[in-house]
Amino acid sequence: MHLLVTLRILGLLLVIYSVTYIPPMIVSLIYTDGALQPLFDSFAVTLIGGLIIWLPVKNYKKELRLRDGFFIVALFWVTLSIIGAIPFILSPQLHISFAGALFETTSGLTTTGATVLSGLDGLPQSILYYRQQLQWLGGMGIIVLAVAILPMLGIGGMQMYRAETPGPVKDSKLTPRITETAKALWYIYISLTVACASGYYLSGMNLFDAIGHSFSTISTGGFSTHDASLAYFGDNPMLALVGILFMFLGGANFALHFLVWRHRSIKSYFRDSEFKTYLAIIIIAGLITSVYLYLHKIINSPLSALLHGFFQTISVATSTGLTTQNYAGWPAFVTVLILFTGFIGSSAGSTGGGMKSIRFLLLLKQGYRELLRVIHPNAVIAIKLNGKPVPERVMESVWGFLATFVACFALIMLALMLTGLDQVTAFAATAFTINNTGVGLGTVSSNYAEISDIAKLICAFSMLLGRLEVFTILVLLTPAFWRR
Repeated sequence: MHLLVTLRILGLLLVIYSVTYIPPMIVSLIYTDGALQPLFDSFAVTLIGGLIIWLPVKNYKKELRLRDGFFIVALFWVTLSIIGAIPFILSPQLHISFAGALFETTSGLTTTGATVLSGLDGLPQSILYYRQQLQWLGGMGIIVLAVAILPMLGIGGMQMYRAETPGPVKDSKLTPRITETAKALWYIYISLTVACASGYYLSGMNLFDAIGHSFSTISTGGFSTHDASLAYFGDNPMLALVGILFMFLGGANFALHFLVWRHRSIKSYFRDSEFKTYLAIIIIAGLITSVYLYLHKIINSPLSALLHGFFQTISVATSTGLTTQNYAGWPAFVTVLILFTGFIGSSAGSTGGGMKSIRFLLLLKQGYRELLRVIHPNAVIAIKLNGKPVPERVMESVWGFLATFVACFALIMLALMLTGLDQVTAFAATAFTINNTGVGLGTVSSNYAEISDIAKLICAFSMLLGRLEVFTILVLLTPAFWRR
């Protein structure tokens, strides 16, 4: 482990991240909301802390190895979750514990959208903007942003990129150089954000809310500037349609967005097996949800049932968590169905969470192959994706991920029950944090403030575990990782 080069990169990343406090400070000045001091103090602590770490080792340069990339990614996300909690702790309007502030920051950065805050409508606009910005930065991954910048400072980033990018296949690049790849992803990300904000604004939101909700929609984060989420704006079909479109795009593979943009054709979407699976899951689950809501008179209008059914299905499937209705009050069949879509999740290479549609597809293909082998025991049957055989090593990694995911889920759920949570609440809290979905059931149906500080810390760990695809965190706990 190259400790000195790790500290050098961590210090630089913190210095770069300190710049992100400037926009919320500007918002505080515009609205004169009295929250400038906590934000400035946070900026100063992050900047000075980064310089203190970086300056002693600024001249130390060495080639990064893959294990260094994993360590830096995990260290930076943990450090940033702690540093990012400072504005919440210092803000006099919040009266929040360290565990609560850490939970809120981790939820934002991992685009989970779970919150311990209430009374959002009365909070300073700059704090609300800061929450929205957290998830927007976390959506594409702060490390990917840094990868686009650090090569200019003489630091390579491929190892970090591979450790942070979600999905089972991590070696593909959109462009020959990793810097250009990261830039391409961010250009697409920013363009979609601007388009989403414009859609919300034209549909009736004010500029502040439109920008804030575009951050949470494209990042599939789910934070809102209002306690009632999008329901605050009433039964506005246009807002819901904008949300549906851009949550869906946020949950799709950004490499596909890049190919569509480069080729000026949407055919790239429909040539991709994972995208077709992702689309099929949402259509099937959305239709079942909508029909059930209408037939059981939960929503009386068929068009309204379709709108809200698909909105909530896409919101959970993409791990966004925005709501237009009281989702927790719907019948158990619907909530559990939508919960299962959250387990499957969105596409690899997207801002969404869950196990990812590509893993679900590969598991289905593996199951079908085993059925065929029962009939033809000696047959050699290849699993194909996009017309190409999938290496057995990839299938092994998918099965390994599933086994590890289930084991982590069980342990986290038991740990939450040990803190005093009932079975439903513990299951929901685990499911919605490890899948980075946010919305919950039981005691945490709308807010996580009532659970204990220990439970909040467990949930924060669960969010990081899910956001970094389990292995990035767990690999650090293995003795083999630390051997020379």
